[in-house]
Amino acid sequence: MSVSHTFNRTKFSRFINGTTGRTFRLVAGTGFLVVGYIYRSHPLGIASMVWSFFPLSSSVMDWCWISAALGGPLKGCDVRAMQE
Repeated sequence: MSVSHTFNRTKFSRFINGTTGRTFRLVAGTGFLVVGYIYRSHPLGIASMVWSFFPLSSSVMDWCWISAALGGPLKGCDVRAMQE
């Protein structure tokens, strides 16, 4: 069994690819973006705005960056299909 397949069967993967996880990623990404904008004159503020791309894109587009990094599917619907 591959690392991505093992990850996609964990409780964390079920949470993060479910509705609650997508909402969490949307809120977290927005938080990173807002904090980054407030501190935009500081390098960490800029890094925060750049980092916000990952949770925002994964929640809006229904992607799972962790699964993709481990060699699994990028699309959340494909991850959920593996979980069944």
